[in-house]
Amino acid sequence: MRTELYSFFLAGFECSTHVRPDGVRLDLLASTRHDLLAAADYSQVRGIGLRTVRDGLRWHSIERRAGYYDWSTWLPMVRAAQAGGTQVIWDLCHYGWPDYLDIWSADFVEQFSRYTHAVARVLRDETDSIPYYCPINEMSFWAWAGGDTARMNPTALGRGDELKRQLVRAYIAAVEAVRSVDPRARVIVAEPLINVVGVGEGQPAADAYRLAQFQVHDLLTGRLAPELGGKPEYLDIVGVNFYPHNQWYLGGDTIPLGHHAYRPLREMLLEVDQRYGRPLLIAETGAEGSARPYWLHHVCAEVFHAMNAGASIQGVCIYPILDYLGWDNDRSCEVGLLSAADEGGKRTVYMPLLQELRRQEAHFVQACLHHEPVAVYR
Repeated sequence: MRTELYSFFLAGFECSTHVRPDGVRLDLLASTRHDLLAAADYSQVRGIGLRTVRDGLRWHSIERRAGYYDWSTWLPMVRAAQAGGTQVIWDLCHYGWPDYLDIWSADFVEQFSRYTHAVARVLRDETDSIPYYCPINEMSFWAWAGGDTARMNPTALGRGDELKRQLVRAYIAAVEAVRSVDPRARVIVAEPLINVVGVGEGQPAADAYRLAQFQVHDLLTGRLAPELGGKPEYLDIVGVNFYPHNQWYLGGDTIPLGHHAYRPLREMLLEVDQRYGRPLLIAETGAEGSARPYWLHHVCAEVFHAMNAGASIQGVCIYPILDYLGWDNDRSCEVGLLSAADEGGKRTVYMPLLQELRRQEAHFVQACLHHEPVAVYR
């Protein structure tokens, strides 16, 4: 596959900045020390062959006051990527926003637009490369976690649909802002890819829940609630985030891989491909502990089958690429290809996952040569 992405396999740096219900704001770039070790981290993953990465900005620290931007936490990362030839897909909002803003207000959309416009201008001045952005990560999950179940900011109950629509408004405003600065800008909508199964008479409700995963896409394109301003061109590259827990029984447990109710990933990818006809990216995928290499093997096998069936899949992002501390309890989550940094800033490689990555890289080389470049949808 000859694409504008520098590598088919990507490294994803966890960059969540949300506030927990107890009032603690997370900053995963800081807790993994990636904010300080970006140059070394980019160099290490580039040496492994991962020349494209997902990374993020921390809006809450960049714009502590309306209209005043402090780029000191971000520019070193931009320049480190530039110096080493690493391509970055920048998350502009990964669950967090400045303390002074009310997310439910019209001002939130306006301020996000101004912020993303400013980001695009800085990046344009720093590099001639085509910019890639993920304006808002996982709007569906955020709407559920922050708007329906109060598991993260804005810790609301029963307001998930309202929050989802507000995030879509902000996403659309961001796309307009970055394209006004650089019309070449590519945008990725990264949403969970799920399957929900009902038991007995519960299947219609499970089907409705499963189909709700497409609401964000349909809002962006104007298929749903056109009053929000959606247009087909707001859906550019479709990113899907897929983990071992993304299939479950309605109101019940996770469906284990290999169970008769477990839906093949290839079918899910082909459904998205046929529904939207856009380039696809596995924007996040990974497992914990010893399951890491097997999970990559499984996902890549399904991706390969989906590509052979015609799906335009542009890459697979190993996410997170670094071990990190858990959101809720600061436990050590061994999920990455690279470990937490030691006192000297060194990270060790989880060799079973690297060995599987090497096998998959070799497997995909020939397959990727026969696919078309990422198409631009305008």
